[in-house]
Amino acid sequence: MTDVNRVLIVGAGIGGLGAAAALGQRGIETDVVEIHPEPKIYGVGINQPGNSLRALKRIGVLDDVREAGFEFSHWAFHDQFGNLVVDVPTGLGGNGVPPNCALPRPELHRILIGAADKAGAKVRYGTTVSELNDETESVSVKFSDGSEGEYDLVLGFDGVKSGIRHQLFGDKYDPVYTGYAVWRVTVPRPPELDYGGLYQSPFHKGGWIPLTEETMYLLLVSPEPERLHYEKSDFADLLRQRLAEFGGVLGEIRENLRQGDGIVYAPLVEVMLDAPWHRGRVIVLGDAAHACTPHLTQGAAMALEDAVVLSDELGKDQPLAATLDGFSERRYPRAKFVQEVSRGILDSEMSINEETLEGALKGMAEALPGQFAHVDEFLNQPA
Repeated sequence: MTDVNRVLIVGAGIGGLGAAAALGQRGIETDVVEIHPEPKIYGVGINQPGNSLRALKRIGVLDDVREAGFEFSHWAFHDQFGNLVVDVPTGLGGNGVPPNCALPRPELHRILIGAADKAGAKVRYGTTVSELNDETESVSVKFSDGSEGEYDLVLGFDGVKSGIRHQLFGDKYDPVYTGYAVWRVTVPRPPELDYGGLYQSPFHKGGWIPLTEETMYLLLVSPEPERLHYEKSDFADLLRQRLAEFGGVLGEIRENLRQGDGIVYAPLVEVMLDAPWHRGRVIVLGDAAHACTPHLTQGAAMALEDAVVLSDELGKDQPLAATLDGFSERRYPRAKFVQEVSRGILDSEMSINEETLEGALKGMAEALPGQFAHVDEFLNQPA
């Protein structure tokens, strides 16, 4: 086994907590620091596709996730008025793992906090790293609260604006804005909407994902100017405007939107580090290393896979440098594939206009089943 007995994880998000659970289960002493003062999770829902659910099974929380969420097995694509274009089953999952299970984001966080705590990880909120010194045999760390620590390995699961990434690589891999953003809001779920639904218009891509027996969340991807700030008090009006061309389910949601509905707005950015993702005994993972657009619902999946794969690699009897090199080489092609496919979907959908819509919908009906099958086959391979 790699000689790593004490690890620091920077960031108590999905990937960081997943890593804390996986490493703690391996008997590694694990500290987690999180810059936010408390584990208050903003956002609406999050889908966990089959490969992510395999990672969650690996850390022992699959049953908890299934109990908290809603499982579904296919995606229905529609035109802007709600007319069905093509229904596509997903080939993910198998061997006791469902194809998809979406759940409220705070519920997933609660489950992962419990897993990290059960594995013995110690989480400190309102604290981050102020200084790192890699001293070959260990990493000495100074924290923002004035305390210090010594670690065999430091993991940067600190998101797209990662300070750990910046310390290792400078501004070379700063996040790049795609030109688009996503709007999300939790709404009531009619019983018949027990699948993922997507609507394509000449201007926007919208849809819903079921979350619980009672709820689902609306999503809408729209072109948005970079660095333009919207007031939260205007979110409902802005979202209604962007939903104006939709009928069907999305039209009904639009008519019932109200201020105070908890609408979330998020610009879509990308990050992709070249391998290796480490310098000495410090490594970046999750969105800090490979943030992608959400079109395959794979962001959390990639972070959770990072967590369990690194834990497995640390179980091998080899020097740490070889372990970290091997980890990056193993993970980079998979993360790169997900990012490229996700961005390809975004660019393709956002290039549709009124003149090309009819042909685009016909092309979707013909091509999407085969495209989904190809992606699912890749993602069903071991992480």
